[in-house]
Amino acid sequence: MDEPTSHGPLPAPRDPSPSDIVLTADFASEEQWVAGRSWAYPGGGPVNPGDNKLDYLVSDPDYSRSGVFRARRRPDGKWNTGLLTTEGSAQGFTVRTGDVLEARVRLPEEIGAWPAIWTWRDGDQEIDVFEYHPDNPDLLEFTNHVRGANRYVHDEAVGPGAWVDLRTEFGARSVVWWLNGTRVFADRRGVGHGWHAYLIVNLSVSAGRYHPQPAPETTEMSYEVASLVVRRPPAGGRPRGRTAADGAETASAAGDGAQEPAEP
Repeated sequence: MDEPTSHGPLPAPRDPSPSDIVLTADFASEEQWVAGRSWAYPGGGPVNPGDNKLDYLVSDPDYSRSGVFRARRRPDGKWNTGLLTTEGSAQGFTVRTGDVLEARVRLPEEIGAWPAIWTWRDGDQEIDVFEYHPDNPDLLEFTNHVRGANRYVHDEAVGPGAWVDLRTEFGARSVVWWLNGTRVFADRRGVGHGWHAYLIVNLSVSAGRYHPQPAPETTEMSYEVASLVVRRPPAGGRPRGRTAADGAETASAAGDGAQEPAEP
């Protein structure tokens, strides 16, 4: 379902309380992130054609460790792609019910690029912080696969190459998504009280079923995650970092959804 948002100026960056922060993403850290494999892919990868992906996961640090997630065409028609996950890492970080994730992202420009930040554990527990496809240039996808809710959000600040600020609150009764300081979707489904899942940050490549493949002349694509933090408010506390946009409810009742699959 399409959801317009307000188009006012970006708010000043929020300054989270250090005492709330439980993860500051250091993509170069092998203790925090594993590169080039994920059990969200059959057998841990490297390919996942059943999910309409041309990906061939690689651990080469040039594809992910700088925070710039890259994809490069291979001679066999697949694409070497960058993926990082906390699953299997030494720290084994998981997002939990009540956590708040904030990220600053530069969207890709090339048709066929499929960036996402999402969660995964034991074949399920998937919440999509965001997905993007440049063939729908002003649209971001937000999905709760745990309890079945999603929203497609159009905004003039979204476009190929644009920087966006994302915020996701993993509530027990409602997952809430924010875009550039404005609350754009509260699913009123939530994740339940015992939910926890690993983080995945990656760039996939569309195989053409739902979104077009890259143009034949395209050989490389990228998007950037400049920052990613997860905060865990004190038990019973209100998540910090709210803005004047708080309370601008644009959520629908449970069950609102989109017209096409949005699996990352």
